[in-house]
Amino acid sequence: MNELFGFIVRNSKWFIVTFFVAISLWLLLGSNPYNQHVYLTSAGRMASTVYKGANNVTSYFNLHEINDDLNRRNAELQAQIAQLEETIDLLSEAQFTDTMRVEPGMRHFEFIVAHVINNSIAHPFNYLTINKGSSDGIRPELGVIDRNGVVGIVSNVGPSSARVISLLNPHFRLSCKLKRTEYFGSLVWDGENPTEALLEELPRHTVFNIGDTIVTSGYSAVFPEGLPVGIVLDNETDKTQNFFTLRVRLLADFTTLSNVQVVINTQAEELEALTAGEENDSKKTPFGN
Repeated sequence: MNELFGFIVRNSKWFIVTFFVAISLWLLLGSNPYNQHVYLTSAGRMASTVYKGANNVTSYFNLHEINDDLNRRNAELQAQIAQLEETIDLLSEAQFTDTMRVEPGMRHFEFIVAHVINNSIAHPFNYLTINKGSSDGIRPELGVIDRNGVVGIVSNVGPSSARVISLLNPHFRLSCKLKRTEYFGSLVWDGENPTEALLEELPRHTVFNIGDTIVTSGYSAVFPEGLPVGIVLDNETDKTQNFFTLRVRLLADFTTLSNVQVVINTQAEELEALTAGEENDSKKTPFGN
């Protein structure tokens, strides 16, 4: 009891101050509605400030979850975009295939639609790359065309892509003829204009006109007969030469190549076997030794 009495005596000033403050607040607020309103409004503002601070702290700690949710939604959107792009490619391939006319001489040929993913036209020896490879049935020495004309021939193949020797490459010579005639020669690029090439070795007696169409001859297992190649522009031949050389405007636009088709001859193995047999027969003597 003495200790309690001593504690009260020692802190009597604080007890007196607290008592008078309480009495003052009661007198101030209890009898004056305006003062009550001011007090409650001030208390509300203080509480609002406290709540806002607490909310900011809570939001900061929730940023990790929000970020994870945004990443998840972004991944879902990316997947949807990829699916839409794949659908567009399939529709584009279907439309591209529908626009290709299959001539009677092309019945034993099949076509694989591919997209050009790299292309050059400004080099002395030009190549292009397509997005189909051995896993899609592509192999070397298959022809490549677009809806306008011949593009090139497959040279190297990987699992999911292939390299194509462009028609704009002097290493590639294409057997062609004047449409509706049997006059044929070799088409080769001269390295000058990516829209033009030369049709060489045409017989001197060939009859032609400016504007005639040049097509594939069909004398190889690579391209079917009658595929469009170009249009005759001019005669590049000197009168002293024994063969014609015609300048040809190419129908395939190599500056805008996008969709192409790889040509597969389903009778290629049979033709190769026959050719090999003829070569073997030519090596035999008349007595069969």
